[in-house]
Amino acid sequence: MIKIISKLGPGLLFAGAAIGVSHLVQSTRAGAEFGWGLIWALILVNIFKYPFFQYGPRYAIATGESLLDGYYKIGKVFLITYFILNLATMFTIQTAVTIVTAGLASSLFGITDNMVIWSLIITITCYIILLLGKYQILDKMIKIIILILAITTIFSTGVASINSDEIYSFKQIFPSGSGLVFLVAFMGWMPAPLDISIWHSIWTLEKKKSQKITAKESIFDFNVGYLATVILGICFVSLGALVMYNSGISFSNSGSIFAGQLIELYTSNLGDSFYIIISICAFTTMLSTTITCLDASPRTMSRATQLLTKNNDKNYYFHWISALAIGTMLIFYFLLSEMGALVELATVLSFITAPFYAILNYKLIMSDNMPKSHKPSKNLRILSIIGIFFLSFFALGYILTRFI
Repeated sequence: MIKIISKLGPGLLFAGAAIGVSHLVQSTRAGAEFGWGLIWALILVNIFKYPFFQYGPRYAIATGESLLDGYYKIGKVFLITYFILNLATMFTIQTAVTIVTAGLASSLFGITDNMVIWSLIITITCYIILLLGKYQILDKMIKIIILILAITTIFSTGVASINSDEIYSFKQIFPSGSGLVFLVAFMGWMPAPLDISIWHSIWTLEKKKSQKITAKESIFDFNVGYLATVILGICFVSLGALVMYNSGISFSNSGSIFAGQLIELYTSNLGDSFYIIISICAFTTMLSTTITCLDASPRTMSRATQLLTKNNDKNYYFHWISALAIGTMLIFYFLLSEMGALVELATVLSFITAPFYAILNYKLIMSDNMPKSHKPSKNLRILSIIGIFFLSFFALGYILTRFI
């Protein structure tokens, strides 16, 4: 068992990055507004996104390269496109996840309710941890965080189900109007934007530097992390349905205010004795996302910079993580009032680029760059093609419901 756990790493980092806003905020909202009516959407989108996320570690183990290297080989324009898209969203996404983490930290630890101060503390702490410990400490930390997260979330869901007097209804629904817009957003961020597959490929290579892992072990590691995101996603929907559905509470669009409302509503229904458990559950959810995002974007941008400048000898990780940390803190100071518009921009780009990454990953995994023995099975290829059509339809649906 210890040997198996030691082999885990990139898959849990994937889970740590994925289980954030999509679970704590979106899944809880889904349960609060629609009960268990959107479980079908959660399961369906996880099935159709599965192959494209899995192609990250599959390609890395088979070739010893990241997906970015593959993009560069099949067309430099694809790598440039990724570079521009990531540059346009990385600062906003980092700020968004950090401000929610700050709100939860304030509720859990007190000290001050100033979100800017908490955001700076969290950003600087994560920055120092990553620079001093690099991948090794992140690998160890995330195992502890995910374990705490899983235990507290499943325990809270169990308690909520026992304490609930409501008659459960698992009738599935397809919302209309503003509910349709939420559905598209919910599916777009569940379990995460598809470009996280690139992060996973790079984490896999980092793990491979310190420990020998086979293709089978790498896929198993990914499956463990992916299954965790699905199970915890269902748990958060269930918590929203059990604790918040028909409560009459109107949630704030502010991440920090929402965090306080979330904990207050949970404790008012589960009891004050569960305050610490709920707070730790929510805080570890967002902390895992914050630290993995702060690590992943600089890694991908560093590798992209190396490829575009044809300079493999220089590591740009320090430059990019410093730029991301400083840029995030500057947004806290000068653009916090514009966070809504910035997050919307990042969200739209994530939604409409999902088919782009799906097609690109599939094209790469089926190319001559990929050893034949490591190419996906027929069933996985069929699922990939269906998934591409599904995600394209979903992206088009978002555009039509949002802008027309």
